[in-house]
Amino acid sequence: MIKTQGRAAVAPAAPAAEPMVAVPVEEPAAATIMGIEDRAVEHPQLEFRLCMAAIPAALALALAFHVLTPGLQRIFLGMPVHELGHAVSAWFCGFAALPTLWKTLIAEERGFIAPLALAGALGYMMFRAYRVEKLYLVALGAAALVLQGIGTFGIRESTAEALFTFGGDGMGMVLAVLLMATFFFGKRSQLYKGWLRWGFLVIGAAAFVDMFATWWAARNDYNAIPFGEIEGVGTSDPVRLTQEHGWAVEAMVRRYVTVGVSCLAALALVYAWGVRHARLKAKGEVRS
Repeated sequence: MIKTQGRAAVAPAAPAAEPMVAVPVEEPAAATIMGIEDRAVEHPQLEFRLCMAAIPAALALALAFHVLTPGLQRIFLGMPVHELGHAVSAWFCGFAALPTLWKTLIAEERGFIAPLALAGALGYMMFRAYRVEKLYLVALGAAALVLQGIGTFGIRESTAEALFTFGGDGMGMVLAVLLMATFFFGKRSQLYKGWLRWGFLVIGAAAFVDMFATWWAARNDYNAIPFGEIEGVGTSDPVRLTQEHGWAVEAMVRRYVTVGVSCLAALALVYAWGVRHARLKAKGEVRS
């Protein structure tokens, strides 16, 4: 029954829904997004400690190795870098060269294949470096090309022969320092991921100490200079420099020591940069 008085109850109308407004959500900048897979170094704090200790520890251990067993150090670690020093010096002077364990085979006169091969390799390195925006490598490659031009076209062959004879220990110390310096570079390459940097560090430290210690001792004792004959090889580098090229013993020692000290100074600069960069990464101030 429907009542005659009053009206049927009607359910109150639902309030009108407020229009939905899309609120923009700011997404973090792409540069700040970095998952664990994007990091070149997974443990920045550990990497910082390793960068602090690696070079000093390697040099200290190499010095101890030199004091205890200098012969073994030279045979297994010093000589390969020494012979490569001869070869690299010859290449930059326009001579073809093939390094072996105890002797470097060098052409008797300049050719055109070795200079073209070296220039091509340097040019390719510069191209690859430019593609990945490694401008410091482009600059180093350009400087190397200038040195090659001077060594190949700017000096006489007799002077070049003296240079690559000196380059055994001279360029060898430079190469040894470059091997040690690789510890701070290539974090996204196999140099870091494959542990190559530890091998290069050990070889570089041992080779540098082996060569530099000889000439550092020779400052006060010429008996430390390896004058004489090497069986199966011939006369030693100091004999050739003094007798064939007319270098005074004092001047020869001074030049080797100057190269060694300069290499240490350059390594110190790279070490300071590498440690500082690793510290900033550990604090999260730079990207890995």
